[in-house]
Amino acid sequence: MAQIQLFGLGVVSRSPFVTAKQLVNLYAEKRPRGEAAALVAYGTPGKLLFHEFGDTPCRGGLEFPQGNVAYVVHRAILWEINNAGIATNRGTLNTTTGRVSMDHNGVQVMIVDGTDGYIYNTVTTVFAQITDADFPANPVTCCVLSRRFIANFTDSSRFYVSDIDNGLAWDALMFANAESNADPILAVWASTGQLILLGQMTTEFWGNSGALDFPFTALQGTSNEWGIGAIWSIAKYDNSFALVIKNRMGQVMIAQMGGYLPKKISTPDVDSIINGYPSISNASAYSYMLGGHPMYVINFPSANDGDGASWLYDGSTSMWSVLKSHLLERDRAEFGFSLIGKQIVADYATGTLYRLDETTYSENGASITREITGETVAIADAALFPVDCLRLEMETGIGLTSGQGVNPQVALSLSRDNGKTWGPDMWRTAGAIGEYGTRVEWRRLGTVRSIVPRIRMTDPVKPVFVAACINPPT
Repeated sequence: MAQIQLFGLGVVSRSPFVTAKQLVNLYAEKRPRGEAAALVAYGTPGKLLFHEFGDTPCRGGLEFPQGNVAYVVHRAILWEINNAGIATNRGTLNTTTGRVSMDHNGVQVMIVDGTDGYIYNTVTTVFAQITDADFPANPVTCCVLSRRFIANFTDSSRFYVSDIDNGLAWDALMFANAESNADPILAVWASTGQLILLGQMTTEFWGNSGALDFPFTALQGTSNEWGIGAIWSIAKYDNSFALVIKNRMGQVMIAQMGGYLPKKISTPDVDSIINGYPSISNASAYSYMLGGHPMYVINFPSANDGDGASWLYDGSTSMWSVLKSHLLERDRAEFGFSLIGKQIVADYATGTLYRLDETTYSENGASITREITGETVAIADAALFPVDCLRLEMETGIGLTSGQGVNPQVALSLSRDNGKTWGPDMWRTAGAIGEYGTRVEWRRLGTVRSIVPRIRMTDPVKPVFVAACINPPT
């Protein structure tokens, strides 16, 4: 039988009968014509311990490039953390739980926690609550544009702006309301020199007019009928931003903003899956670059009966993958930020910060399971055909010199009912370190009408999957 390529772009469908294809803790890369394969799967980065704050999760964080440090809120403390993972206490908030929104103007760092606002001055090292009587209560999110801090507030279509270069000073008359609709503003965001007001069902774009009475004005004709579906799903992404969106038609999607309109990046299958989750509003996201791939990671804590689910979108291939940490249904990283060119992520359950690292093949010592579910293989008229050999084309001989991974193993399981049920794992060696000629293959798999192959690898080694073939030439 002719050689058949088993893996391709795609994601598991709402019905496995259509397709069961899926990548877990892997991302794909398209290769030029004439190389080993048109599509290669690489492992997602591992996680190195960066800092531990305690048992409860961090609430928010951001990079402060001017000082080569980051600022992280854990419980009630604002911490300054350097590239060596050394943390310094910089102030105390009035709250201890819940996400916080943060931004900076190059000198001042602003934090809002849903109850109060705070400013930390990085020059004077003074931390202070915003006590100006004209600063409204219950600020939800904040951003910086044109040297002014901007904040929105609970259940209001109004937003306020601070004095220039001073997040502690607010004028009672320096506010405006969303104009296109009486839609409460859920989040404010600054991107490409514009202020974006994200409501429940609409989005507005504002620009700096330079007027003395109020510096921002709505850009006419730019509002659209899409709102934000989850406040913490928004993340800077590939020169714009990505987020969960929704409108009056009900269901949510994931989109990247392109100009003044959202460009849908979730597939119909992903849409079907996420709209089946009990709650979408508590989703959280972050983004990073990986070898030229713009990555957007989104977590849905309510999925899988509260065990959560995590998805990775790769803008270079428009492909979605699943992320899972060891013994979990979701990835450990809840949110992330950059620090001197490195991506730092925060654990969803504890105060642990990790650094993503391409050359690390475990999560702080825990194994990462890599998995590919392939295409359904069948021939015309559902005829029976023999599977004499299934060969996995992958980089072999890349194990570790000692410990787990010294003899990396790969498992194949097969489904003969279009991905509804699976047979047992059949393990093969991927070659100890230096055994580059190792062939990973399974023989005498029987006669079938159709099969779906699933490949799994758990040892902490660098997986590079190229292709899999049925009955390849010997």
